Amino acid sequence: MDMAWQMMQLLLLALVTASGSAQPRSARARTDLLNVCMNAKHHKAQPSPEDELYGQCSPWKKNACCTANTSQELHKDTSRLYNFNWDHCGKMEPACKRHFIQDGCLYECSPNLGPWIRQVNQSWRKERILNVPLCKEDCERWWEDCRTSYTCKSNWHKGWNWTSGINECPARALCRTFESYFPTPAALCEGVWSHSFKVSNYSGGSGRCIQMWFDSAQGNANEEVAKFYAATMNAGAPSHGIIGS
Repeated sequence: MDMAWQMMQLLLLALVTASGSAQPRSARARTDLLNVCMNAKHHKAQPSPEDELYGQCSPWKKNACCTANTSQELHKDTSRLYNFNWDHCGKMEPACKRHFIQDGCLYECSPNLGPWIRQVNQSWRKERILNVPLCKEDCERWWEDCRTSYTCKSNWHKGWNWTSGINECPARALCRTFESYFPTPAALCEGVWSHSFKVSNYSGGSGRCIQMWFDSAQGNANEEVAKFYAATMNAGAPSHGIIGS
């Protein structure tokens, strides 16, 4: 009788263990933080070399989540990728636009954003980045070069008038300088894309912040940064929850 009872306990334990392991994973595995592409509209499934990456996306040639075609589209005033018009309040200054192109290249091409990838419930992507620690001088230069260009919104992720097929300012939204809508560098870098970035206190080369752009001849400095934060997250084991649009 004792042997039968022990066998029944072992069988119940095996069933409980099996049912627990069979449950679907609702989030990216915590160990899957390095050399990954997010599940989004134009990203490749896995990073790989792309010899023909265009312009400001070229630093990611050796290992990219974007295709050559995506890199070319990122440099257009109104790209077919998202039908987004940079010049929604008149011609954006070239120095300002350069930062937004770099931002787009980082988002579409970088395989080093894994620690900040979060699941989302959006029709056009299943994952996004949140609170990527952007090097402080990258943010400061972005803001400085854009402060005299014009826009009509402080969050570019939502609230546009899309009736024409491209983004236009919503009714009663006034075109003002960037500095009016983004009074500080942090207001721009953190607010424009719904907190995709968080301004870091660190500078480029510290190994603690993501650089918007880098000299590929010197290697990809963002690899070291991703490894540092992945190790920190694996030690702390934070949850990767689903967030809204």
